[in-house]
Amino acid sequence: MNAHILLEDGTVLTGKAFGDTKTVLGEIVFNTSMTGYQETLTDPSYAGQIVVMTYPLIGNYGINEKDVESDKVQVSGFIVKENAKFESNWMSQGNLSDYLKEQGVFAVSDVDTRMLTKKIRNQGTMKCLLTTEEITDNLKEQLKHYSFPTNTVEQVSTREIKHIAGEGKHIGIVDLGLKRGISHHIEALGCSLTIFPWDTTYEKLLSYDLDAVLFSNGPGDPKDAKYAIHTAEQLIGKIPLFGICLGQQILALALGGDTYKLKFGHRGGNHPVLDLRTNKVMITAQNHGYAINSNKVTKDIEITHINVNDLTVEGFCNKQLNVYGVQFHPEAGPGPSDANVIFKQWMSLLDEEGDNA
Repeated sequence: MNAHILLEDGTVLTGKAFGDTKTVLGEIVFNTSMTGYQETLTDPSYAGQIVVMTYPLIGNYGINEKDVESDKVQVSGFIVKENAKFESNWMSQGNLSDYLKEQGVFAVSDVDTRMLTKKIRNQGTMKCLLTTEEITDNLKEQLKHYSFPTNTVEQVSTREIKHIAGEGKHIGIVDLGLKRGISHHIEALGCSLTIFPWDTTYEKLLSYDLDAVLFSNGPGDPKDAKYAIHTAEQLIGKIPLFGICLGQQILALALGGDTYKLKFGHRGGNHPVLDLRTNKVMITAQNHGYAINSNKVTKDIEITHINVNDLTVEGFCNKQLNVYGVQFHPEAGPGPSDANVIFKQWMSLLDEEGDNA
């Protein structure tokens, strides 16, 4: 069955449909990772987005229950050059086509993803529509009037408080779209975890006898997450705070900083990040469309990491207030696992604070 891709600029591409085939709309973005398509599909940070994979062969190692970052596929749509007809991997429990169909996700193959990626790079992320219908004026109007939802964090956050027992520090996580890899890495350090819904009050967080609060990754514009920003504002100075990706942006806004939308974002597994304190470069995995505005940082924000490619802010801290954040994903190891050390560094900071108390 043919599938059509309609972009905001009027571009129409025709490929082959697989997965579910209901018409969908979203923001089209690209991911440059060579592996990890299942992690990408299930990452809550992609909620509301149609993802183009730049690596040409997708689905070749199948699908399994271990490599998921949440309990369902989060993307609105998926575009690949070639959908592998046969999967081969000892961990495989199924194929990509059946998986996407079961999850109700529209996917398109047999299109020029290189051209599509270059168009996004040149023009920026755009509104996009996927359909098996012929492109009509009605569909064009739907796309024209589509706007990215402002409540994506609410849609992907947990709805109940969850606890994971451990012997070490008690870390609270405000779930703005939490990847399971993050909680697994912190748990592996011996910590106990309590995961809270995105709209948990700061009073409730402080009542849990936590050693620190982590604001997680998540989808959308950080300025739309006003409740989380207010919560962070009220917690600053009362308890150590950590932030990853969207969580870092929330903390920056709470400290009086500013954020802005990147032209096409950072999504992939090979982004070099310079630690300004050690002058060492880490190869990191990233997934974000917004960044902290380095021209509007306040005196409360010390920039600690920058992106080598475009010099955008990749990390900051305020030692006096015990606030630390990174824009990249320290839990992800798409080959290099350089950034995993961030979690150990954060736990060491808590140990130092305890020694100085």
